[in-house]
Amino acid sequence: MERTTGTLIFPGWLITSADTTPRQKWGLRVVGAHIDAVGSSETLRADHPHDRVVDAPTAIALPGFVNAHTHLYGTLAHGIPVDPVDSFWSFLTDYWWPKVEDRLDHPMIAASADWVCAEMLRTGTTSFYDILEAPHAIPDALFAQKDIVENWGLRGVLSFEATERVSPENGQLGLAENRVFIEACRSEGAGSLVSGLMCFHTAFSCSESFIRQAFDLGEELNVLVHAHCNEGVHEGLWCAENKGMRTLEYYDSLGVLSPGFLASQCVQMSFKERALVAEKGLRVSHMPMANCEVGGGIAPVPEFLAEGVTVGLGTDGYVNDFYEVMRSASLLHKARLLDPAVMPAATVVHLATEGGAKALGLERVGRLDPGWSADLQLVDARVPTPVSAHNIFDQLVLWRSGSHVTDVMVAGRWRVRNGEVLGADFDAMRARVHEQALRLWGRS
Repeated sequence: MERTTGTLIFPGWLITSADTTPRQKWGLRVVGAHIDAVGSSETLRADHPHDRVVDAPTAIALPGFVNAHTHLYGTLAHGIPVDPVDSFWSFLTDYWWPKVEDRLDHPMIAASADWVCAEMLRTGTTSFYDILEAPHAIPDALFAQKDIVENWGLRGVLSFEATERVSPENGQLGLAENRVFIEACRSEGAGSLVSGLMCFHTAFSCSESFIRQAFDLGEELNVLVHAHCNEGVHEGLWCAENKGMRTLEYYDSLGVLSPGFLASQCVQMSFKERALVAEKGLRVSHMPMANCEVGGGIAPVPEFLAEGVTVGLGTDGYVNDFYEVMRSASLLHKARLLDPAVMPAATVVHLATEGGAKALGLERVGRLDPGWSADLQLVDARVPTPVSAHNIFDQLVLWRSGSHVTDVMVAGRWRVRNGEVLGADFDAMRARVHEQALRLWGRS
């Protein structure tokens, strides 16, 4: 009988999920792309004496992060010279649309994707969902990203943010970009780590018929449909003025609210809209840092969680270190609700791992249990005070950062070893991003 060789990983502490007790002197076995076994180090060594062994006694092993909402191209806008904006609407119309998204082309998209993929790996992220809006870069803009994501071995869900703000014809090109991409990824079979979903921008940039069309395509292709929702005060007020009801009430009147709807941001929510999120089973992605950066507000995430809503965390293309995102998600809500017990660290880790995977519809991702994908990270556990089962989540969320990630595995393959992203030339990538950022900034 042929012996199957696996890899045994023995950290100082093992966190299989945020809702299970962390364990010392435990490890896990990886075979192929999946976790084969989890158990005591003694038992695993005895049962699999011929396996490769990775000893990491000063590390915490935990699932890789799932970034439930990012914009890979967003890196190009870091530090761009702009005039001050005084509202979210001004942010879009005076800055983001004309000076960023409308100027993007394939070389810019590829350079930024290359940098961010490597940066995500370096800081513990193994899966992500990206939203690309570059109305003058279609068709095939998603395929420019796909090549990059596959090169880094990340689990990526990619979409194009279709919108009619340029023209109805451009909106149709955006929907077609998603459809072609979804079908192309699906044709590659179950082994592919890259997939797509349907996406449109907002209620105020898309017509009723366009929104219905997006959801019809999502149902036809059996994929989620994503849209930004109430990122600031503008969309709710626009819907009230133009539709006689707020955003989610409008979507409800169109009959599109369902568990197949992934609504990002969800910051400025009325009580009725919040109730609709829970009642209709919407999935929500939460971007605490970016919501602050654009002056959008703070989403009612603890309330969503209390109501049973599936929530994941995202970077929004702003700060890609997910430890910083977790820290913000924990602290902002304590301050907003004047309650230090809100958003405990274990809950935040759940949102950053299994919660994000559920929000994106990823199966068997976000835990380190047998049969689940071998997406994991090792984090330096040498904090100033002793790590214990009762404080390990606080130690991670409050006192670790991406700089403490030493090793990352995606689908059973090492992508980061001893703090180095395998195959990454950060100097060359940085030079390329600089070149493309200057092209973006200099366009008229």
